[in-house]
Amino acid sequence: MEDFTLPAPPVIFPGQNDPASAYRVAFDLLARRAPEEALQILEPALDQDPGNTGLRTLRAWAYLIRVQLGPAESELRSLVDEHPDDDWLRFALGRALERQSKYAEALPHLRLAAAMSADPEHELAVLRVERLSGAI
Repeated sequence: MEDFTLPAPPVIFPGQNDPASAYRVAFDLLARRAPEEALQILEPALDQDPGNTGLRTLRAWAYLIRVQLGPAESELRSLVDEHPDDDWLRFALGRALERQSKYAEALPHLRLAAAMSADPEHELAVLRVERLSGAI
């Protein structure tokens, strides 16, 4: 008997070429842990608006989920340089560095994120990296 396998059609989202729509769709995809699909939406939108901080942040998040730590670190460093007061960006950069065992580089970003946000998750990350790095 022949095997009849039908390939799934590509996912099409209305308005995905518009940067604002792309942001909403990509955010939803990332919340559902679908980074590859989110990147397929983000890249064309970033071609249209390469400086869009929101889209770049989502791309960094997608890289983190996919464990593409080099691209995530690069994107997050650039975003932190542009927005040094954003605690999520600081935390995400610290986590990307931590996951690469760059504890000394991660610690300042994690400490700043914890101080700016008072988020218990950020404070736990500081303690974890301090222990891993022997900074206690």
